This record gives sequence, structure tokens and C-alpha cells, in this order.
Amino acid sequence: MIKRICIGMNSCGIAAGAEEIKKILLEDLKERKIDIPVKNVGCIGMCYHEPLLDIVTEDVIYTYGDLTTDKVKKIIEDHIINGKVVKNYLVKKDTFNSKKRETWDIDNYFSKQVKIILENSGYIDPENINEYIEYDGYEALKKALKMRPEEIIEFISKAGLRGRGGAGFPTGLKWRFTREAKGEPKYIVCNADEGDPGAFMNRNVLEGDPHRIIEGMIIGAYAIGAHNGFIYCRAEYPLAVKRIKIASEQARENGFLGENILDSGFWFDLRVMEGAGAFVCGEETALLASLEGKRGMPNLRPPYPSTKGYLGKPTNINNVETWANVPWIMRNGWEKFTRYGSEKSKGTKVFALAGKVKRGGNVEVPMGITIKEILENIGGGTKNNKKLKAVQIGGPSGGCIPYSLFNTHIDYDSITATGAIMGSGGMVVMDEDSCMIDIAKFFLDFTVDESCGKCTYCRLGTKRMWEILDRISKGEGREADLKKLVDLAKKIKAGSLCGLGQTAPNPVLTTIRYFKEEYDTHIRQKKCPAKVCKPLLKYTTNDNCTGCGACLRRCPSEAIEGEKKQQHKIIQDLCIKCGACYQVCKFDAITVE
Repeated sequence: MIKRICIGMNSCGIAAGAEEIKKILLEDLKERKIDIPVKNVGCIGMCYHEPLLDIVTEDVIYTYGDLTTDKVKKIIEDHIINGKVVKNYLVKKDTFNSKKRETWDIDNYFSKQVKIILENSGYIDPENINEYIEYDGYEALKKALKMRPEEIIEFISKAGLRGRGGAGFPTGLKWRFTREAKGEPKYIVCNADEGDPGAFMNRNVLEGDPHRIIEGMIIGAYAIGAHNGFIYCRAEYPLAVKRIKIASEQARENGFLGENILDSGFWFDLRVMEGAGAFVCGEETALLASLEGKRGMPNLRPPYPSTKGYLGKPTNINNVETWANVPWIMRNGWEKFTRYGSEKSKGTKVFALAGKVKRGGNVEVPMGITIKEILENIGGGTKNNKKLKAVQIGGPSGGCIPYSLFNTHIDYDSITATGAIMGSGGMVVMDEDSCMIDIAKFFLDFTVDESCGKCTYCRLGTKRMWEILDRISKGEGREADLKKLVDLAKKIKAGSLCGLGQTAPNPVLTTIRYFKEEYDTHIRQKKCPAKVCKPLLKYTTNDNCTGCGACLRRCPSEAIEGEKKQQHKIIQDLCIKCGACYQVCKFDAITVE
């Protein structure tokens, strides 16, 4: 018997057309007079198969993906009415046995994953607190309120939980510093200002399971001795902001926020604050300045926020994923958490797979897994089955790791040793058609735009680095440019106040380190091996040309000439290197050099 139907309604599902799918579903069910509840859920991580629809029975969840209007109607006819599973559309199946969930999926996408942070995402209605409670929500809080604050801090410390925002600082130690710091009142903050290109881990958690963030923060507040907190979320995440606000209101109405929480005598409340989109506000001191109504610019540390933070008072800041780990650890025990991961990096890590990867989406894997396992076994390699070339980890503050190092284990120390950083968890995948100079230029361009301008080396140095890369990509590079880039990078790292400037050169340094031959080819031969940098390309016709005229008609600059049924010619002085001729040709008659 079908209990309910669920539609994936995170941003990824909505962008793929989930709202239209739901509309068609409701209309068809109403027309057939079928009374089955239809509800919204978050994202299960398979963004590449959106829109997704679940048919839920007592012991099985059937998940259909890549939905269209016609597919939905067939699912209604075959599965809902006639009880016959439409196997061709099925992408996942969850079977429940004695409260244990076993998952099968068509791509083995989940076979190497471990769900801690994402355990509820895609299974509960994020706007319904009762469903969170049904999945053991707020049980961790009940347990924590019966413990002494020092015991909770020790509990988190024993779990080995490190901050998932990038630096990997021990969470328990940060909590201890804030608790022991002099000054009242104390504050806690959730940093939800996720802004890395290609990163959407925090957004999916906030949209799919917002109550676990709130529960984690209440536990942290009790342990630290704070009574007020903030969730600082970027305004570009309207759905996340909406759902975390709904969740906080529901928590307040149900006695989890406010005065005398669960008759414990402890009180705590929080506010949701929207950031204005400045990437630098992801840095702790800049975030705090923004919270205080000032311009978001970083300050020199020490003092650290744990001793002098919001309004000059002790403040603990953790990111979304860090807070999301806390309820699970408190419910299941620190011992169970330490079963996952490596010696110095415990638990799991959520990554957003983006770029040229076949299966883009959110994955949660145990620390210690290799990059290769994530990108090949889970991500499925590249979209066009071309060779994996590199992956950018850590966003614009991270670095490009080449395929030769894909056996590197995912932990803070191993990733740092490559020249990249773990960051908050974005993975942008590149294949053999990616130009590493172009990639470095892209991330540096982002950093130039997002620099707050306070530090001279960050403000001007990154711009000079971008200009050198731009010259190289145009065939105007000089032999001395690489030395100049490295020299500038060292000075920017040393002369910048915050992590944005200190790590801004990483994409350039890692591409020079691992892909120096590409720089040499651009500078010495004036060629782009990946055929990406337009000024270095040359389009010509070859003997395959039949004179069909397709390229001639498509060329926007009238740079192609020739008689019908005779080989055409591309006039180099007029060619703007747009690639239109290459795209329209059906005979492989255009050569790109």
C-alpha cells in the first residue's frame, strides 16, 4: 500500500523542473480521484537525476529520476494504479528492515557513501518539525541537557570533530576556548555564507534538514554558555533562508528555543541574518563585522573571535556542516563517529561534485577515501568519458590536484600537502579539454572581484597576477612571467590579513607546480594544448570539406569563402575564432590548432 508520494524540492530539483512535475502529478491524481498525500522533501544527493519522485510504501521507497510529464503519467498508471514498478525509470530503491535502511541505486552512487550529515536529506519534509522529530530529532538535545557543559565539550573533543569550514580546527577545543574566555554575554554563530564557485553542500543541508543545524547550535550554546546565536546565510540562498526561518519558528513553538528549554532552566534563541553576497564575509572576522552592521572586512588576529568576537564578546563560529555533525555524535556516541575517517581526520565529509563530472551532486564519504574513488566510483568520471585531468578542491582558496595524485586520501593533512586545502567541500572536475591557465585565471578573477580591498597585496597583487595570466592566455607571455607569478604569490600570502588573500594564489601555484608544461607551451609556442584560449587558436579547413556551405552560412564575421561543392577557405584576418564553423560541420572538415 502506498503511504505517500514525495517530490525532491531543493534548489536543484526546482531548477530541473520539480514544480511542474508536482503540478502534473497533483492534477492527474485529482482527476483520477486518487487520495495519496504528496509532500516535499530535500535532496538525496543525486542532483544529476533531478527531478526525482519517491513512491513510499511501508517498507520500500521507490525513487524515479530524470522525470518528464510523460514519465509521471506512466508512473501513475503503472505503479500507483496497477502496482507495477516502472523499472526503466527507477534510479534508487530503499528497503527498510528492522529500522535499518538498505539502499540500491542504478549507478552505485551510494555504495561508498556514509550518511551522517545527510542522513535525513531527501527523506523528510524540511518544513515539518514533526518529521524531524520522528527521525530522532532533538533527542540529542534532550541527552545533552542532562549532561554538564564540560562533559559535552569533552564528548565532542573525543569524537575528533574538526571544523568543516576549511581550516579543520578541533571543534571541541574551539568550544572550550569560548567557554573559558572572560566576558559576558557569549555568542555562537553558524557560518552559512557558502560562496565558493561550484560549492552547494551547505545550501543542500539547510534546505533539506534545517532542524539539525538548530539542534546542533542549541547543544553548542549550552556547552559554551551562550544564550544568543546567529545563522549568517547568504541572501543568494532564498530557499535556505526561508526554510531555516520556518524551522526556527517551529523550534520556538515546540519549546526547543526560547525560555526554559525542555524544563532545563537553560534559555537560548537565535536570529537568521542575511549576508549581502560578499565572499570575504565567509571569513570569521569579516562576518562578525557584517553582523554588527559594519562593512564586511577582516581584522588582524589575534584576538580570535573565541575571546573577542561579536560586539567584543567571546563568540564561537562554526559552519553548517560542523553544527550538523553535533546531533549525530551526541545521539550515537563519539566512539561510533571515530570509526569513520583517518587518524587525524575523523568522521565524514560532504562534497559537492561539479564541473565536468558525470554524476554531479552532493556526496558524503568517510574521511580517508581517495579522490579517485570519489570521482571515478561515485562521480562516474567525466560527462563525455574523456580523461580526468585535475580537480579543484577548496574553491578559489584551494588548488588544482592532477590525476597523478588522485590516490591522495581525503583528510586535512594529505590534501594540504598537495598545495590545495580541504575547504568547505567543493570539487570542480576538469577533463583533458580543460586549460589549466584558463582555470587558474577563472578562480583568480573571482578573488580579484571579491577582495574587500583592505590589504594592498590582496587588492593589487591578485590583479597583477590575473593580468599576467591574461597575457599568457593571449600569446603575449614572457619567460620571466612564471618567476614573477611565484614571487607575487609569496608576497600576497605574507601581506594579507585574512584567509582570502593568504590563499588566493593557490590555484596559480598548483597549476604552475603540476602543469608547468602547459604554461611553457602557451609562452614559448603560443599554443593552447586544450584548445581553449581563443587568441591562440587557428581554424582551417581540411580535405574532408565537401563545400556544403554550412560553415559559410554560420560564420558571423564572413571569414569563410569558397564555391559550392569545393573546399572552402577560412580567411585568418577576418576569423574571430568563435568556433561556430567547427560546431556546425558534420564532416570533421575543420581543424583547430
